[in-house]
Order: sequence, then structure tokens, then C-alpha cells
Amino acid sequence: MDDRAQRVIDILIHSFWPILKAGLEFTIPLTLITFVLGLILGLLTAFARLSGIKPLVGIAKFYVWIFRGTPLLVQLFIIFYGLPSVGLTLKPLPSAIIGFTLNMGAYNSEILRAAISSIGKGQWEAAFSIGMTKAQAMKRIILPQATRVSIPPLGNSFISLVKDTSLAATITVSELFQKGQQIASATYEPLWLYIEVAVIYLIFSTILTYAQSKVEYRFERHVEK
Repeated sequence: MDDRAQRVIDILIHSFWPILKAGLEFTIPLTLITFVLGLILGLLTAFARLSGIKPLVGIAKFYVWIFRGTPLLVQLFIIFYGLPSVGLTLKPLPSAIIGFTLNMGAYNSEILRAAISSIGKGQWEAAFSIGMTKAQAMKRIILPQATRVSIPPLGNSFISLVKDTSLAATITVSELFQKGQQIASATYEPLWLYIEVAVIYLIFSTILTYAQSKVEYRFERHVEK
């Protein structure tokens, strides 16, 4: 083995834990926080879209139109680099949380709205026939069924979000990708460092895909019973 190959191997071995650690400390928590907040925002937006109240429907449609129709990277830049020009300065991590939450909320709202709308009118009529209010029917009958329908697309959104968090590096969040960039700049081995970063993202995605399949299987078994 020549000296260069040995050097590359040594770099990859010594850089693996720092990059993985950045993923565990920033990438995964950022993903979890923004997905949960985006799920809450998405559910509220879906309810607004389905409420039939024109002002709420209009606001919800406008929000979804803006955040689904513009690149996530541009949204992050507006929040982190643009808002200081009007006197609102945010630190990198809060900027990333806000940006990813608003973006995920828009996409999740469409998933949840479609899932709720997919439940047949007969379910509503059955709930009303036994004296349930609309809120009770939504909570006890509609949402449990809509949850099962929405799990696959929401799981896919969650896995995509793990990879999308790499964009946080552009606003100086010290997550997995930025740590890889820093080490690549210091060692002058961008090819192998970025391959290592890709492998770590692949590990995260594979674990989450497996977890998603288990969750889907459990819900399917519950429905069959």
C-alpha cells in the first residue's frame, strides 16, 4: 500500500467519529425537532384547509403555496441572511429550526389533508348517528384512520428531512455535512471525505427506513385485528 492510500485510510478512520458525532448531536436532533413542529403546523394547516372558513382556507392555501413553491435553501437564506436587514437577527440553529419547520409544515399539511379527505363520508355519518360532535368524530374516528394512511408518506418525508438538513451547513450550523466540509478543507481530500459523509447519511437513512417499515407493519397488523 502506497503512502497516499495509507494517508487517506488514516484520515477516514480518524474523521469518522467527529462526523458521526456531529450527526448525532445536530443532524438527528434538528430533524426530530423540526419534524414534530412541522407535523403540528401541518395538522393545524390541514384543519384550516378543511374548515370551510374562507379566511382560514385562504391563509392556509397561501402559506402552502409559498413554502412548497420556493426552494428550501432560499427560505433558509431569507431567514438567516435576509431578516437582519430589517432588524431581526437569529442565530444559525434557531434559523434552521424555523426554516425547516415552515417548509415541513407545508408539505405535511398536504399529506394530512389528503389522508383525512380519503376517509369516506360514511364514517362521518356513522359517528354523527351515534351522537358524536364533529370534533369527537374527528378525534375518535377520522384521525386514527387517517394516521394509518399518512404514515408511509410522512415516513418518507422524515427520511428526506434527514438528508435536507445538510442545507443547514449553508447557514453555518455545525451539523454532519459542515463537519465533513471542515475536515475536507483541512486535509485536502474532498472526494473521500464527502464519500464518507454520504455513507453516514446512508446509514441513518437505512436505519430510519427499517424503523418506518416496522411502524407500518404494526399499524397494518392492528387494522387486520
